[in-house]
Amino acid sequence: MKVTFVGAGPGAADLITLRGARALAEASIVLYAGSLVSRDMLTHCRPDAEIHDTAAMSLEEQVAQYRRAQLNGWDVARLHSGDPAIYGAISEQMSALDELNIPYEVVPGVSSFTASAAVLKTSLTRPEVSQTIIITRSEGRASAVPEGESLAALATHGASMAIFLSGAGLTKALEELRTQLPDETPAALVCKASWPQEKHHVATLGTLLDDISPEDWRLSTMLLVGRALENTPGTPSRLYSPEYSHRFRKASKEPLTNA
Repeated sequence: MKVTFVGAGPGAADLITLRGARALAEASIVLYAGSLVSRDMLTHCRPDAEIHDTAAMSLEEQVAQYRRAQLNGWDVARLHSGDPAIYGAISEQMSALDELNIPYEVVPGVSSFTASAAVLKTSLTRPEVSQTIIITRSEGRASAVPEGESLAALATHGASMAIFLSGAGLTKALEELRTQLPDETPAALVCKASWPQEKHHVATLGTLLDDISPEDWRLSTMLLVGRALENTPGTPSRLYSPEYSHRFRKASKEPLTNA
């Protein structure tokens, strides 16, 4: 018997990993975050699986299901949105499983910040612009943001930023970012990336709220910020340059042509 923490990905049922889908297909009990995970993901579960929505469950109630599965020798799949390592609240579950001597593993998933970049058809890193991505979140009631990790403090690095859970405090988040970044800095909102109701809005820090109502973007919204989002060619990576050598390819003396 074991518990498998599975990253469900951003939403679409076919964006789960093969290993994650297999864990769902083999589990007798499936716990899933119904407030964040699409029910379409449950199509990967076996027909006789016992399924529990954790949206209304406390940690103690979830641990009780793990203990019950242990007594019966049942495998459990715990389905988290995105990747379990990012705002997945799995550490407290792991501690409880350690106390019960229940083995577990973690299956990573596609994160909503990379899915959001895919929606926008953009890259979050670009040569000579930004080689760093800051993954952070707006402060909320469930978890405070540590001192020194305010959006304003992080913005001073000038790196690309992926700001989770930003919809509820969007106006405040933009105010903080604009204290350190120019108003013309590219910014984008992506809501429910890969879901049927997916939507996105591209602008700048100074104009992001001009044509939208923040109330329409309160839930499941990612805020991406940074010059890497600019829709300009920029400096290409040298990785595929004909003059660049590495252990898999020798540089050519003459630049390659399209001929």
